[in-house]
Amino acid sequence: MTVTSPFRRRSPRRWALAALAALALVASPAAASAAVPAGAVHDGAVVLATSHKSPFSCGKTFYANNWSGGHSPNGSIDWQTYGGDAVNGETVRATAGGTATFDDEGGTSYGKWVQVVHGDGTRTRYAHLATMVRNPGQTMSVSQGTVIGTVGSTGGSQAPHLHYEQRSSSGVVDTSPTVDGVTVSVGQKKAVSSTNGCGGSSNPYTPAEVCGSGFAVIDQAALGSVGRTYLLYNSGNGNNCVVTLKSTNLGTPTAVSAFLEPQGASRSTDSGSFGYYAGPVKRSAPGTCVKWGGSVGSTSYTSPFEHCG
Repeated sequence: MTVTSPFRRRSPRRWALAALAALALVASPAAASAAVPAGAVHDGAVVLATSHKSPFSCGKTFYANNWSGGHSPNGSIDWQTYGGDAVNGETVRATAGGTATFDDEGGTSYGKWVQVVHGDGTRTRYAHLATMVRNPGQTMSVSQGTVIGTVGSTGGSQAPHLHYEQRSSSGVVDTSPTVDGVTVSVGQKKAVSSTNGCGGSSNPYTPAEVCGSGFAVIDQAALGSVGRTYLLYNSGNGNNCVVTLKSTNLGTPTAVSAFLEPQGASRSTDSGSFGYYAGPVKRSAPGTCVKWGGSVGSTSYTSPFEHCG
């Protein structure tokens, strides 16, 4: 069957983006209405959160401070100097792809700030910036790692730092945001090293993560420079699994597919506009040959019937 719903079933660290239009932005940074946070059930399916990198350049390490009490809004992070890396003046990058809107509140609240609405409707905010790459009121499409400004101390800031928030599609702040695989809950302060903009394929997912426990890669095929499709097998239950991982446009919804066809049976396909991967497509086929493959954009791969053991 072909899966076309923009909402996807839960699997380990799964995030599959739908090709949704960017939602309307909150008019004021202080506005945050009650909402269902990412990870909640929507129309019977789980809506999972966007995967975020650090908002800084590759290799930069800064403290992510999620203050306990008195920080507004609760759950937002102050990025501060760590070791020899002074945060003031540092380049700020989008932690995931989406549509960025630029604003300037002068000497109050956020000062110069940017909001990025991601493909699943979730949002990130970057405040107290010294400079922005667009004028207030302008928008631009960004990918993960796109430069949006520099760290400063505008607005209600007491000292140079980057104020950062992760919000649900309706504005609820995530009080335990995760960046570059590090979760920083309220009351915690952690040093986070950035892999944002490091180049090459920075897809945060692996085929085994997507397919789940017990699966191991037994074959793979490159899709030019835009991705790779994988065949995995679980020897414990005889299940096959196919997943296609993107290498470009990470965090931005683009066409991706994965399929699996046991010989003599119908084909199962997972296709749509996703940020990181298509799949997992799982079928039980012990002792049966399978045809498998996938695509990213117009580049595709289809195997012959093989792996018949």
